[in-house]
This record gives sequence, C-alpha cells and structure tokens, in this order.
Amino acid sequence: MVSAANGGPGGPDHSGSAPVAHVLCDTAALAAISPGRSGAVWRLAESGRQLDANVVSVPPGARVETHVEPELDVLLLVVAGDGTLLRPDEPLPIGEGSLVWLPHGATRGLAAGGRGLAYLTVHTRRPGMRIGGVRG
Repeated sequence: MVSAANGGPGGPDHSGSAPVAHVLCDTAALAAISPGRSGAVWRLAESGRQLDANVVSVPPGARVETHVEPELDVLLLVVAGDGTLLRPDEPLPIGEGSLVWLPHGATRGLAAGGRGLAYLTVHTRRPGMRIGGVRG
C-alpha cells in the first residue's frame, strides 16, 4: 500500500525538516486495481498527522454492516462504483463523486452496487491506546 508519493522509496524525506505538501496517491488508479478486493487498499501513514484517511474497496453486492460510530465525524467521498448509504429512515443511493457526511452518533452502513464501491474516508485521528490505572 505504500507508494513513492506517500513516503515509500523515492517519496518525500522529511528528516527533521519542515513538512512538505505532496500527492499521496491516485484514487482512480487504486479503484481500478481493486474492484474485487475488500477492505482498505490505502491508508494515510504520514508521521505527525492530525487526520486519519483510508481508501476502502467493497466488492459488488457486499456490505459494511450498519453500525454507530459514537466518537468521530467521518467524511466519505465515493471515488468509484456505486451503492447505498444505509440509514434508519431510508436508504440513500450514492455514486462516484458523492460526498457524504457521517456525523458521530449516526447509524450508518453501506451496500455496494453491481460495480462495487470504493470510497475515501477522512476523520480526526484516534488517540493511541493508553494504559490506565486499575479501578476498583
């Protein structure tokens, strides 16, 4: 999943210097090579980042089951294919170019259409796991 553009061989070398803006990946190319794959096909891995981002591929007819994200607002951009945003009130068709707001606390799920579904998600970075004291 690492390419030259996101810090792999030949990618930016920050070695203590100021951050540099750069291209991370080509989402159209990712979508073209992953139509049958399921799960994350790219992840933001930049050090010092404040955001998390993923490109996720869902094969035709597959689903991301309905769930609630209690803590994070998520922005989702469909980069390839089509599908349905599953909501408690009514399903909502989505396709290439659909920009979807998933507020924290909202029930949501996804069902890929006949062409599959590839989408980019962006949200604030989750804090790392911390070991806390024992409560009693």
